[in-house]
Amino acid sequence: MAKKQTAGRKYLGDFAPKFAELNDDVLFGEVWSREKELSPRDRSMVTVSALITKGAFAQLPNHMKLAKQNGVTKDEIVEVITQLAFYVGWPNAWSAFNIAKDVWKD
Repeated sequence: MAKKQTAGRKYLGDFAPKFAELNDDVLFGEVWSREKELSPRDRSMVTVSALITKGAFAQLPNHMKLAKQNGVTKDEIVEVITQLAFYVGWPNAWSAFNIAKDVWKD
């Protein structure tokens, strides 16, 4: 089983404890652990796509790093972003490519 990202309590536990609990226990605990239904690799591609679509670029670097850890290759992320460019906007794709270049630079 893949290591789960659970930063909620670390970063928001004192300020927003219920949100941190939902982040760690429900989103990354229950939802991301449903690996029979959807692999961590596929969940990462869906999540990265959703973040690019929304323009949520502050969250994108960490999710791209997780996607890479979950087996998404440079060539795959390039195809995902290229595909999205025509549906969610060229500027979103440019922004996503700048982040992806840093994550997949090795």
